[in-house]
Amino acid sequence: MKQRLTDRKHRAIMEAAMSEFCQTGYDATSMDRIAATAGVSKRTVYNHFPSKEELFFEILQDLWTRAAASTQLAYSTDRPIDEQLLELACGKLALMADPAFIDLARMGIAEVIRNPERARAIVCRLDERQSGLHSWIRAASADGKLAIADADFAATQLEGLIKTFAFWPQITLGAAMLTEEERRRIASSAVDMFLARYRV
Repeated sequence: MKQRLTDRKHRAIMEAAMSEFCQTGYDATSMDRIAATAGVSKRTVYNHFPSKEELFFEILQDLWTRAAASTQLAYSTDRPIDEQLLELACGKLALMADPAFIDLARMGIAEVIRNPERARAIVCRLDERQSGLHSWIRAASADGKLAIADADFAATQLEGLIKTFAFWPQITLGAAMLTEEERRRIASSAVDMFLARYRV
C-alpha cells in the first residue's frame, strides 16, 4: 500500500513537472511550483528527485524509453524483411500519434533550443542506449538481407522519411495527428524507399 502511494506521488510529480516545463520552460520552473502543481510538499519532491535537472532528465528518459519501445522487434530470419520493417515503421508512427508523446517531445526540443549545453549532456546520457531499429538493421545486415555499412546513418534516414510527415509538422506547426490510413501509407512508402536502396 505504501509503495503504491509512493509510486503515485512519483508519477504525480513527473506529470506536474511536465506541465510546468511545457508551459514556462526549464529555467522559469521551480521545484516549489512543481510541488504545488503535484499537490505535495517540496520535501516530497526532493525525496523523489535530488534536483530539478535530475527530474528533467527522468522526463526525457521516459520520452526516450517510449520511443525505443515503439521499435522493439527482434530480427527474424524466417519472416520477410519488408513485413518486419513495416511493423517497426507502424510502431513508430503509432507512438507519434500520441498527443502526450508530442507534448513531451515539444518540451524537450524547446529546452534544446534554450540551453544547448544542457541538452548535449542529456543526449549523451540517452545515447548510451540504442533503439530497436538500429539493432534490427544491424541484424538484417549481418544476415545478408541488407547491404548497409553504417546502421546509424541508415536508421536516421528511415526515421527522417517518417518524421517529415508524422512528427515535425505536429511539433512545429501544430498540424493535426495523422489518421491510421495516413500512417499506413507513410509507413509503406518509407519502407519501399528504404528497401529499394538497401535490400540485397
